[in-house]
Amino acid sequence: MTVSQLASLINAKTLTAGDPDATVENGYVCDLLSWVMARGAQGMAWITVQTHLNVIAVASLHDMACVILPDNIMMDETVLNKAREEDIAVLSSPMNAFSICGLMYEKGLLGPET
Repeated sequence: MTVSQLASLINAKTLTAGDPDATVENGYVCDLLSWVMARGAQGMAWITVQTHLNVIAVASLHDMACVILPDNIMMDETVLNKAREEDIAVLSSPMNAFSICGLMYEKGLLGPET
């Protein structure tokens, strides 16, 4: 599944494009940045309610496919500019995190291998 296909699946608004054709390899939901730093993976779709600059730093560190904000959460323009600079896709979905995870799972996206 690509980032653009995932955005469509979860009815997300694209806040920053990143690479819309990037392949989403797996998914993760967590709001504790140190936890995601230790468990993040390339090609990951990361669901979080966090909206500060460090989210983009962690996503960039792991070359994640995208960051997904549930519940129509938005990011400040300063943070979105950093996401554009790092070529990280940021999506905002009207769905809650649990529902987003369920749809991703139904489409065959699992968590990263541990």
